[in-house]
Amino acid sequence: MKLATLQTLIIAGILSVLYSANAAADGGIEIGLLTCNVVPGSRVNLLIRSTADVECVFENNGITEEYHGETGIALGLDLSIRSNEKMAFTVIAIASDIGPGAKALGGKYVGGQVSAAAGLGLGAKALIGGGAKNIGLQPLALETSTGIGIAGGLGFLYIEAK
Repeated sequence: MKLATLQTLIIAGILSVLYSANAAADGGIEIGLLTCNVVPGSRVNLLIRSTADVECVFENNGITEEYHGETGIALGLDLSIRSNEKMAFTVIAIASDIGPGAKALGGKYVGGQVSAAAGLGLGAKALIGGGAKNIGLQPLALETSTGIGIAGGLGFLYIEAK
């Protein structure tokens, strides 16, 4: 099978799932940007697990929603000391309620995560999950920080509305 045919089939499959989920629910699709900042002093590294509190803002067509929660590595390796951590997620979510102020992105998201720092740090996450009001895909998150070290493993982001 040619690559172009495979890509077309994958795109058609994704669109049909999105359409059927949208038709089944009275909600719709949320697409936007979720930016999160790690709360200074909240990071805890336990070598194979790390956690940090986050404050997040979701922006979609001029509407802003605020969230707070926790992020980190559930199982992996975290040999880093970081500060000034920021993450930006692209968001594609099917939600039962997407009206202004619905705050439907609250939920638990898991997936792969990797980062490295030597002065300035960069990282990436790919997460999927959701909550009671949605199922969401954060196809790629880019992370910036300052510090030193490496980290990688099964990452998570748990957020709830403020």
